[in-house]
Amino acid sequence: MWPSRSRTETVTCLSCGEQVARSAAREYDKHGDRWDREDKTFEYLCTPCHEALCRQPRDELEELLIESEAGNIDQEAFLSGYLALVEERYGTLEEES
Repeated sequence: MWPSRSRTETVTCLSCGEQVARSAAREYDKHGDRWDREDKTFEYLCTPCHEALCRQPRDELEELLIESEAGNIDQEAFLSGYLALVEERYGTLEEES
């Protein structure tokens, strides 16, 4: 008989926090290289959250989030810092009338 896999039966969706069966979840690799599995752990998304993902390029997003201390400060401080960084690097967003 084959040895059992060391996979968890349920995983937590990184977006909504729901517990879902591993077989119903989608692997998420923030580095975009899900095929290189050596020494890597994956995060997971439930199907509805995976389908709602934006498929636009996210160049530099991870760096912006780290620089603006995402997850380490309160939401108001994060948002004002993030907006300041974005405006510093890319200019202000102008509303179209």
